[in-house]
Amino acid sequence: MNLEQDENQLWPVGEGPAKSYCDEGDRLLILASFDADALSGDPELARIAKFASSLCGTKSAAISLVENERQVFLARAGIEETETPRSTSLCAHTMLDAGILEVLDATRDPRFADFALVRGDARLRYYAGAPLISVEGAPLGALCVIDDEPRDTPLSETQREGLIVLAEAVKRRLHGHRHELTKNLELATVANRLKFVLDSVPDIAWSAGPGLQFDYVNARFNAVTGREPPKTMDDWRHVVHPDDYDRALGEFNRAQENTAAFEIEMRLRGSDGSYRYMLSRAVPSSTDPQTVRWFGTMTDIDTAHRVSQQRELLAGELAHRIKNIFSVITGLIVLNARGDPQLAEFAKTLTSNIRALSRAQEFALRLDDQSEDKLKSLLEVLMAPYGVAGHSAVSITGDDVETGPKSATPLALIFHELATNSAKHGALSVEEGKVAITVSSGTENVSIRWEETGGPATTIPEDEGFGSRLVKMAVENQLGGTITQDWKSEGLEVVIELAVDRLIN
Repeated sequence: MNLEQDENQLWPVGEGPAKSYCDEGDRLLILASFDADALSGDPELARIAKFASSLCGTKSAAISLVENERQVFLARAGIEETETPRSTSLCAHTMLDAGILEVLDATRDPRFADFALVRGDARLRYYAGAPLISVEGAPLGALCVIDDEPRDTPLSETQREGLIVLAEAVKRRLHGHRHELTKNLELATVANRLKFVLDSVPDIAWSAGPGLQFDYVNARFNAVTGREPPKTMDDWRHVVHPDDYDRALGEFNRAQENTAAFEIEMRLRGSDGSYRYMLSRAVPSSTDPQTVRWFGTMTDIDTAHRVSQQRELLAGELAHRIKNIFSVITGLIVLNARGDPQLAEFAKTLTSNIRALSRAQEFALRLDDQSEDKLKSLLEVLMAPYGVAGHSAVSITGDDVETGPKSATPLALIFHELATNSAKHGALSVEEGKVAITVSSGTENVSIRWEETGGPATTIPEDEGFGSRLVKMAVENQLGGTITQDWKSEGLEVVIELAVDRLIN
């Protein structure tokens, strides 16, 4: 049965109940779905009963539902009783008919003459009832008018039609009530499922209405803090670390003013008295500060936060130790080359390369600001001895791409060697010389172009020196790329092609 479709399609007037629902068990199941107790005394049904009495000129009227052993009056006019036994119910007969059941004098009707309502103090004499049949075809009860005086003439056609119309209105009210019950049950089921899900997740979840009145906080809050759910913002003061509360409140107030998403790290006090780092997030339901609702979560990030702190501490210590190692190596090279003119030049070149590696290593281990892990930033670090940023002999332009710790070292070797050679023999060896480094990024490849201008004329070297071999090995073997060199008369041009995935590793 699809109640959403059927509730507006009432059982046809003039058609008796469906035989399949005349079975008492099935009928009572349908009757129970209307929750008769919730409709007892319903104002709309009371007005219908009163009008039916006035329309038919009777002293009394009632809307009855026939249960297993009794009939209950959902609404009544001129009747004190709220129920009567089913065994003496005329409505129990009415609901099984196709149309109006009218009894002019019950004392003369062999079906009802012995009923207690007829023979007793109630003195029921006249009765007219219109059946109430559900959309499924189940007999429910009747809309009836009664009197303690018999009648000689039946209802007029207008009265009969009016009684039928009123019975249709009763059925619409009954089915509207059932439809509302069904929807409420569905909503309650969904709400219970959602509550179960939210209570099961490891995060604290909450919602708040206008004025930041917290109307829902899941069970996780109590499990973590051991406290009752907060009702106002001030209640959070008892569980948020004192050093974090004012900062978090200020951020959240700004989010409220702008009806913007909110995110902050704070420490939350657990039931054991210890504090754990939490990532608190909240999003608004609308942009109207007067009606906005807020929905938020608090995720435990304590372990990750402390691991991150330990890693930063370790990385800092590691960077310091590596820098010291580079310094020791440089010192040893200078010390051993001292006094030997033949080793002096080699030592100078080697120490220069080691310093470049040291700068690259510092760049690769810089963990405090991940936004710095970009190729252009690395190039600026490496070219710093030659000046950068628009007022120097070296300009770095184009796209910016991410670089990983593994690629920083070979890149340092490559561009240090290019800069050193330029400073000795190329554009950087004269005051008016310029070097332009341009980065072009594609979907899969990155192209880095090194162009020298304004320096002495260049020629292809007769022999490939150690530096050139070092650059080629770094590009091809360590970065898996290619390098081409064009010894133009106006200056050297180098193009390095690298795969994006090799750069970010």
